[in-house]
Amino acid sequence: MIQTYYKSYLLIRIKKNIIWIFVWNIFFSVGFAQNNQQFSFTLENCIALALENNNDLKSSSLETKSSKVNYKQSINQLLPTLNANYNIGVSNGRSIDPFTNSYSNQELTFSSLGVNLSTTVFNGFRVLNSIKQSKLNLKASEMALEEARQNLILQVTVGYIQILNSRDQLELSRSRLVTTETQLKRLKTHYDEGIGNPVDYTDMQGQYAIDKVNIVEAENNFKSAILDFVTLLNIDLDSEKDFENISGLIASDEYALSANDVYKEALRNLATFKSKQFRIDAVNSGIKVTRSGYYPEISVFGQLNTNYSSAAEVFTETGSSITETGDFVTIANQDYPVLQNERQFAGSKISYEDQFDNNLNSVVGLSVRIPLFNGFKAKNLVQLQKIKLEETQLELENTKLLFKQAIEQAYNNMESAFSRYHILLDQVASFKESYRINEVRFKNGVSNIVEYITSKNNMDTAQLNLNKARYEYLLRVKILDYYRGL
Repeated sequence: MIQTYYKSYLLIRIKKNIIWIFVWNIFFSVGFAQNNQQFSFTLENCIALALENNNDLKSSSLETKSSKVNYKQSINQLLPTLNANYNIGVSNGRSIDPFTNSYSNQELTFSSLGVNLSTTVFNGFRVLNSIKQSKLNLKASEMALEEARQNLILQVTVGYIQILNSRDQLELSRSRLVTTETQLKRLKTHYDEGIGNPVDYTDMQGQYAIDKVNIVEAENNFKSAILDFVTLLNIDLDSEKDFENISGLIASDEYALSANDVYKEALRNLATFKSKQFRIDAVNSGIKVTRSGYYPEISVFGQLNTNYSSAAEVFTETGSSITETGDFVTIANQDYPVLQNERQFAGSKISYEDQFDNNLNSVVGLSVRIPLFNGFKAKNLVQLQKIKLEETQLELENTKLLFKQAIEQAYNNMESAFSRYHILLDQVASFKESYRINEVRFKNGVSNIVEYITSKNNMDTAQLNLNKARYEYLLRVKILDYYRGL
């Protein structure tokens, strides 16, 4: 009975160990596969990396933060100003005793304490208009930051498309080399066996060298595109990364909108125009700020002051004594001195705290500043702000004009790429068929090497041009989408 139980126990333990080993193997295999799996970039995570790391965008963000601080500071101008001052010093020689306000010719220690409070009641609405101007500048700065984000997203998208295009060009170049290498091996066999024209083999060797050079150039273009791209993302690319294709990468459908439709959406959605409009509104508020120089300024103020002097004393009566005055009276030809009863006092220094308490005084007042003549300063400031307003309005109009031209050019390029793409589709199909026929004829000795290489180069060139047109169409579409604010 015990043996049976022991055997059952051993079987259960063995099964558990086998299960655990199996589970650990699965986890290890999955973890190892994940560690060795090549990391892939997508357009979305590249955009996220750029938005997080790009230094130009960080600089724009700091400008927005500065605008926020300026806006808060403009609001704080509504608050009263409260300041305190304290000083202490030693005076030698003839000076004014701050306790008695009389001249003193001795060394004394003096100190004073004051608190000042003031607030503006009216200043031609300068503060309120300054707050409005700062708020508009903040909105303009926020739109400028959004504009920088939109531009960065476009740059990342363009760079990503350039990488995909360069990679496809490299793959096509490698594919051309494989095809040439296959024919070169076949011709080498004929060359070694003395079959056919030996020039065919040497010509194919030349074509093989050309294809290898094309690969080198394509690899360099691909690496350069990646280098520019990671610089834009501000990251270190320490290992080879793959770039996933963009979904919907087709050029079969025509663009649905016209150039004018794109321009209208750009005016509504692009942060560039919103930012410049906020700048115009801010300058309008700035004109109102400068006009406040025409109005009087009314403010109220209050002060609380006290002081201390080491020469200040308090005297206490300690008794009296009879003293001669220095005068005399004559009685019966006898001079008698005149006496007086003189009270005696003892002096003691007044404490620092008591003097500050005893010497306390306060002031409350109203101040009115009326501008009568200031060298036409206010008038000139208003004129400068009006000129600045015209400059910002003109800048907005120029921006609209430049964007309209850029949109029309991008739209024309998009239509051209679309047309070229569909024309090249037919060209590739034709050259592929020509190449297929010439390849069969060349293998059977019907056509020569010149016809074969010409047919192959035509097909390869057409495929490269088709690929370029496809990516150019995608690029122009992305640029138009950017102008639309998508």
